[in-house]
Amino acid sequence: MGGEEKKDVQGHGSLPLEDEKVLRTDHEPTAEGTTTVISSTTSNDDKSTHDADDAPTGLHILPTKTLSRISQTRSGDRLSFHDPEKGVISTAVLPSPSHSTHALTLREDENYYPEGGLRAWLVVFGSLCSLLAALGVMNTLGSFQAYISRNQLEGVSEGEIGWIFSVYACLAFGLGAVVGPIFDKHGARWLMLVGSVGVVASLMLMSVCEKYWHFMLVFGILGGASTSLIFSPSLAAIGHWFKARRGFATGIGATGGALGGIVYPLMLQYLIPQIGWAWSMRTLGFFSMLLLSIGCVLVRGRLPAERGSSAKPDLTIFRDGVFALTVLAVYLLEWALFVPLTYISSYALSAGFSQDFSYQCLIILNIGSVFGRWLPGFYADKIGAFNTMIVTTILSVVMVLGVWLPAGTTMPGLIIFCLFFGFASGSNIGLTSVCIGKLCRTENLGKYFATAYTFVSLGCLTGIPIAGEILKANGGEYWGLMVFTGVCYGGGLAAFVVVRIIKVGWDVKAVY
Repeated sequence: MGGEEKKDVQGHGSLPLEDEKVLRTDHEPTAEGTTTVISSTTSNDDKSTHDADDAPTGLHILPTKTLSRISQTRSGDRLSFHDPEKGVISTAVLPSPSHSTHALTLREDENYYPEGGLRAWLVVFGSLCSLLAALGVMNTLGSFQAYISRNQLEGVSEGEIGWIFSVYACLAFGLGAVVGPIFDKHGARWLMLVGSVGVVASLMLMSVCEKYWHFMLVFGILGGASTSLIFSPSLAAIGHWFKARRGFATGIGATGGALGGIVYPLMLQYLIPQIGWAWSMRTLGFFSMLLLSIGCVLVRGRLPAERGSSAKPDLTIFRDGVFALTVLAVYLLEWALFVPLTYISSYALSAGFSQDFSYQCLIILNIGSVFGRWLPGFYADKIGAFNTMIVTTILSVVMVLGVWLPAGTTMPGLIIFCLFFGFASGSNIGLTSVCIGKLCRTENLGKYFATAYTFVSLGCLTGIPIAGEILKANGGEYWGLMVFTGVCYGGGLAAFVVVRIIKVGWDVKAVY
């Protein structure tokens, strides 16, 4: 057959799709020294059936921030420009060995990430604002529980009230199996819009709730489902813009939830005595509307959907044993996490502290969580996400069984517990998406992350009522609840250690 045809791609290239034929690539630096050329050579020999023909042999992946141009070599070819921040490369038509033309689709390569820039950091800021509103409400469960159990739902058992917040947490995480694939396929915009409307409506309607079923419907179901539409896209979108610095960037975004856990209880503590429950909730609703509007504008993905991807949930990913074990670890951590978040204010009241201090315990916990969201993320980029998660989980076990259990009835002991447990547990949400991101391709991160939290949501559904029943069985004593929390954290720690051993062995210095 005739000679060979070369097509030069300046800048950053992408891995070929499964049906693409790439026999050889030549790496040629340009004279200017500022960009790099990748020459993909296609032979006209009639050997398209060999497996080697389908492999991306010798393809050099060379990141650059310059615009990429695909040179025109014969009629039918099209010029294409690549904006690294948008991650879009248009289709180039190349001659085929056996056909007149062959469509070579160059798609965004997983090996290239902006790792910063205005657009990337605006996504992080939008995520922070969205999670400040959505997870801020979640991190205020203790304040809600302490108030309504002594007012609107006085006389209802702790276990029954706990189901309201369990349903909320379950739906907030549990709908992820649906939300994640939709994000991967269609992006964040409509998910964020619908979720924002639901969260604001939930807070507004809580102002008129008086009966048990009111709170279950408005907060448990509407609030939980709406939070799910915000939670997964807000964290998964950050992974589209960062890889080497993903832990740090995700930690900053996740800090919004901890900040919300400070701001919302403080607002309730100040507003309820001034304007009452109803207008306090409406004020929270308007404040959330402002934050979520910012998130709807700024949060967006970058990578295109993987070819053949579906918006339907995919539970087959649990066939990966390492992924399944990681999800089990997160399940146990979340099973334990919501117990202190929900009962810390009630515990402080039962220990004889004032109502103001009971609210402040949750605030102190979330102050620790602010640092726990971003600081472990910073070190995760250096020593590994799983290594960092193991360290913070050890600290959680020590705080629950070594401080809260023996010294929680003293003010210094309770303050120390809230501060350091908040720091340790704050890494759970911030690092979970980073750990899961190490087990999948980035364009599938939304699906993997959200599907994982669908399973984790079962722990959120049952953890709080189980703690309530333990509390009831012990006659109002909290020691059994504390032991349950510590054992769950211990189980999660063991699962993370096993995953690390499977992936990198017993080398304690290995970064993973």
